[in-house]
Amino acid sequence: MQADQILRSLNTPLTAPAYPFPSMTPWIDREYLNIVYRTDPEALRAIVPEPLTVGEPLVRFEVMHMGDVSAFGPYTEAGIAIPVDFEGEQGEYLHSMYLDNFPATAGGRELSAYPKVMGKPSLYVDHGTLVGTLDFGSLRVATATMGYKHQVLDKEEARRQISVPTFMVKIIPGYDGRPIVSDLVRTQITEVTVKEAWTGPARLQLFQHALAPLADLPVLEVVSASHINTDLSLAPAKPVYSYLDHVQRP
Repeated sequence: MQADQILRSLNTPLTAPAYPFPSMTPWIDREYLNIVYRTDPEALRAIVPEPLTVGEPLVRFEVMHMGDVSAFGPYTEAGIAIPVDFEGEQGEYLHSMYLDNFPATAGGRELSAYPKVMGKPSLYVDHGTLVGTLDFGSLRVATATMGYKHQVLDKEEARRQISVPTFMVKIIPGYDGRPIVSDLVRTQITEVTVKEAWTGPARLQLFQHALAPLADLPVLEVVSASHINTDLSLAPAKPVYSYLDHVQRP
């Protein structure tokens, strides 16, 4: 294999890459279960990276099912997003994401900055209840329940929930173990078409786990819940702050 062939490759293994070049086609029928809850403000401030700031101590636990994703196929993911402020702009910091699909996990980390690791999330209906779960290995770490389609949610409110700016931390280590890239990046969901939006009574249980520490942000009060089905597009991530520029390195 010649050098120019290697440079045209996106990722490894060279003869069977973990994921193909990304497609710009829209994401069809992405289904969300969102549970917004109040948590311990000190625990929240301990994990949100500067220069992001936290206002009201809220957390959004989400489970998303994607039934038709170009290149990756269907998969489900779950994770934690935290409302934050960056230089006067309101958005969310993506704290953790757990997927049941390795190409989507590797592509999200490498092509963008999504904090993705492998897990076993699920989203299904059980006895009139929408249920979202997250297992890490064989252990349950989260169970979310919401009354299935109890009350219509305004589609504009649903669109607002889905399309807020998203902030993440991108880290690429060098061969010496120190980062060569350490950025805060911003992206945003665009071209949102809300097909259905619902709300209803909801509960969320988080269980202690050393390697999936969602319960470090304890549930003090469930504030709201939504069940949304949408088509959308995802903008590329762009750096907005470099940590390497703000820390003196030895």
